[in-house]
Amino acid sequence: MEAIQTWVSKNKLTSIGALWASGIGASLAYNSRTRSPLKPSLKLIHARMHAQALTLAVLSGAAVYHYYEKSTMEHGESTHDSPK
Repeated sequence: MEAIQTWVSKNKLTSIGALWASGIGASLAYNSRTRSPLKPSLKLIHARMHAQALTLAVLSGAAVYHYYEKSTMEHGESTHDSPK
């Protein structure tokens, strides 16, 4: 798990690009199976919207994780720096 986190932190742009591509691909694949009366341009707009929502959710999760990790480290340092 740590190797994946290291790779993602070093390759942020590639990670976001892969997330976008997978979100758009999944949305287009889902919409192609259902017989919806939408035009191809609207299907693409919906796919981009789904990819944006997926990206926002992942970035929000990463921000919460970063905040939690930072606050945990600061809390750990403050307990070790107590006067003797």
